[in-house]
Amino acid sequence: MTVTAVDRPIRTPRVAAIVMVLSLAVFMSSLDTFIVNLAFPYIGREYAGTSLGTLSWVLNAYTIVLAAVLVPAGRWADRVGRRRVFGAGLVAFGVGSLMCGVAPDVGTLIAARVIQACGAGMMVPASLSILLSTVPAEARVGAIGTWSAFGALGAALGPVIGGSLVQVGWRWVFWVNLPVALLAVALSARVLPESRDEADLGRPDTLGAGLLALSIGLLALALVEGPGWGWGSIRVLVVFAASLGTGAAVVLRSRRHRSPVLELAMLADRTFAGTVATSILYYAAFGAWLLALVEFLTGVWHFSPVLAGLAIAPGPLMVLPFARVVAPRLAGVFGGPGRVAAIGATVNAASCVLWLFHMRAHADYPIQLLPSQLIGGIGVGLTIPTLLSAGTAHLAPARFGTGSGIINMARQIGTVIGVAALIAVLSHVSPGDPVAAFRHASLLSALLFGAASAVSIALLVRRPVGMSSRRPVVAAAAGSAGTS
Repeated sequence: MTVTAVDRPIRTPRVAAIVMVLSLAVFMSSLDTFIVNLAFPYIGREYAGTSLGTLSWVLNAYTIVLAAVLVPAGRWADRVGRRRVFGAGLVAFGVGSLMCGVAPDVGTLIAARVIQACGAGMMVPASLSILLSTVPAEARVGAIGTWSAFGALGAALGPVIGGSLVQVGWRWVFWVNLPVALLAVALSARVLPESRDEADLGRPDTLGAGLLALSIGLLALALVEGPGWGWGSIRVLVVFAASLGTGAAVVLRSRRHRSPVLELAMLADRTFAGTVATSILYYAAFGAWLLALVEFLTGVWHFSPVLAGLAIAPGPLMVLPFARVVAPRLAGVFGGPGRVAAIGATVNAASCVLWLFHMRAHADYPIQLLPSQLIGGIGVGLTIPTLLSAGTAHLAPARFGTGSGIINMARQIGTVIGVAALIAVLSHVSPGDPVAAFRHASLLSALLFGAASAVSIALLVRRPVGMSSRRPVVAAAAGSAGTS
């Protein structure tokens, strides 16, 4: 079966406006993954008697649901219309943000975070899919650099913005999304074109989408709760087994269904699979690194939320210029994004090692932390856009949403893994030497960054013999394979 799409690249000044609207959306989504970290003490004081375990679900609910929704939402965006799904995601995200800000109790707050995550899970893959289908090929690398840089900035600036807003009131951590969401909704209706896969009109595998969401949700749940429940506990083992079972069911349905939710041919492509694997490792390192830094600044150096945010800020300032300008040029020099991603991840590993050796209980920020922050920001700017370029370069237009969903799902799962590993490491903090556990945390991030670099070199630098670098990733014909 030949897969076609109705995508038509737009060669007008509207491209800049399109990229900006889509970048605003991914910025908001990434921001809300980390912005609540510094708000926890304030939320706990308002909802007196709430345990830390219950409060942790303000973060975990968003992470788990976002990871679960990304791939099905990307698939549906390809089928029903990318702008339509993107707009619906923006509205849901804005409604969820409003509900978070007015939540009368922690249960309502967690439920509102689920609505937020559903909105983010719809708009992130749809936004990247719209970018890929509308931006001309010659400008696509730069556009991806901008889009991914805004995503990285959102994650890195989460503690910075959150630390400032909690001084006014923790509810502003969520209300800050409202004007941005309203602006994005208004602009999207004016500047974003609609596109979808017109060639494949089969009914999407709704049951397969539900099973995939359940499998990812169960995996994220086990990873998040593993340190508290015990990695060898019956509950964790049962949840892992359930995740594996539902995942296997998705694979079986995807092999038989005419319109599968997960197209296995994508993961059979070396470059796409390498991007997914590298993204999981890189974002595990990134998530652990960022959260450990927040915990160290507030718990060991006893910085206020505002001061902690300012201390983190120099790193994010390095991201945009390196993502938008330097990374694309290096990709041209080195003949592709694989080597640049490996260099970026290695730079991040070096920043973690530098921080490990300079880390002390008494603060000397310009000497101890600032150099590591600047180097780490460079690594983020080099790695994230080149990973996206590698993963999306061989996607057929009709599979932009599905492929984008898988890549972003890998990023989210990596973050969950990194945070879970960090919590396990920090659970061994010694009152006599509080720095020791954070040195182990920095070593953990360095090893994960190094592993991401190694996988990038192994899978993204060399192409298999006989495979054209221009070959698009499409699913094999499934029309005669079976039915639902």
